[in-house]
Amino acid sequence: MAAVKNSFTLDRNLLGAAASILPDSDAPAKQAMGKLDGVSVHVLRFGADGIPDERAVDAIRDSYHLRGWKHIVTTSRGGGPIHDDVTDVWMVLDGVNVRGAVVLAETAKSLTLVTIAGNLSTVDLLHLRGHFGIPKFDTGETQQ
Repeated sequence: MAAVKNSFTLDRNLLGAAASILPDSDAPAKQAMGKLDGVSVHVLRFGADGIPDERAVDAIRDSYHLRGWKHIVTTSRGGGPIHDDVTDVWMVLDGVNVRGAVVLAETAKSLTLVTIAGNLSTVDLLHLRGHFGIPKFDTGETQQ
């Protein structure tokens, strides 16, 4: 029922091409991107009335739980119809490595689902900060 639907997928070849345009100073991110099998992004934008059935979004959340994905975090930012959004992150772990991750970002008028497949260490995830919509949070490192 979305007014606008956009989707794209980056396979291993396209991810390699994307990594090749990163600067040499971002070598750790290039290496981490080489471990990805694919990244998919699906964006649904709804009209002025917003998401018509919140139960459908809850069903998406429940489906990851039922399939054994580990729910990592839910963030919520309240503050009215423009700033009222929720983001959930799930991961599939193989020991300490991340085999897949999903980010579900919901605003009052849109839903974005990002899936990542690969074999990444937690350090690789840190190197991917600032790419593919992964926030570049402050780790206390000194920037030069």
